[in-house]
Amino acid sequence: MREIAVFSGSAHPELAAEVCAHLGVPLLPTRIDRFANDCLQAQLQANCRERDVYLIQPLVRPVQEHLVELLLMLDAARGASAARTTVVMPHYAYARSDKKDAPRISIGGRLMADLMETAGASRVLAMTLHSPQVHGFFRVPVDHLHALRELAAHFRRYDLARAVVVSPDLGNAKEAAAFARLLGVPVAAGAKQRFSDDRVSISSVIGEVAGRDVIVLDDEIAKGSTVVELLGKLRELGARTIRVACTHGLFAAGALGRLSAEPDVLEIVCTNTVPIPAGERTDKLRVLSIAPALAEAMRRIHDGESVSALFDS
Repeated sequence: MREIAVFSGSAHPELAAEVCAHLGVPLLPTRIDRFANDCLQAQLQANCRERDVYLIQPLVRPVQEHLVELLLMLDAARGASAARTTVVMPHYAYARSDKKDAPRISIGGRLMADLMETAGASRVLAMTLHSPQVHGFFRVPVDHLHALRELAAHFRRYDLARAVVVSPDLGNAKEAAAFARLLGVPVAAGAKQRFSDDRVSISSVIGEVAGRDVIVLDDEIAKGSTVVELLGKLRELGARTIRVACTHGLFAAGALGRLSAEPDVLEIVCTNTVPIPAGERTDKLRVLSIAPALAEAMRRIHDGESVSALFDS
């Protein structure tokens, strides 16, 4: 893979290094400077001319800083005559801003997609976008991966005879159903109403959970308010055991500690799309690596092979 050049911003260099280890290529150096007036500057410190450039940068806290880093790296790659520049974005934070659900509100998911294209993105490789329509916000090709295979491989180690996959809401039910098919178990979903960013109500659960081993599946866990609300409903309905799984473990505002403190939550499983500080980890947390999947997708993009075939095998 001589013509590939992989760079990382400051959001998650550990994941970028792991991806490069699987590809067998070096992670090339990037320099991020901050001027006295607080403006950022990015320099890609390796040759990009006529090379296939990949910029690995999830949008994690501080999201705006990492977004500007990414835009500056894109501009630097374009100015350095890269043949093609692919944004590898394991987590797209602005994907939650995907609709106009209030008057005079911005649709940030579309705006940030436009910014990336304007800055020089030729292609985007993303992991588990918040909703399907976000894919259409980009006018450049998007390869959309999911972590269901990695999560399913983890849960197949358990006895699934009495298991059921539960989606916290109907919006995530399709992904939960696909996950349930991988495990060969039934699926259920909560009937959720959201009142604010951290206040939700789940009035009922559609499906059978009484006496079953529940695997709660969501795309991301931020403050954890939805999962905590669902846990209460699952207890009322007589669930036997509960495990929680998600792709993006953001765990903001002490969410990981709160979920781990729930006595009937046996395990919390996420992937390493976003960094989780060592000091915040608990004994119940299991972090699965999506670096092999990202590396294989990048190899296929570089070699002109099908990325969707990853999910057919």
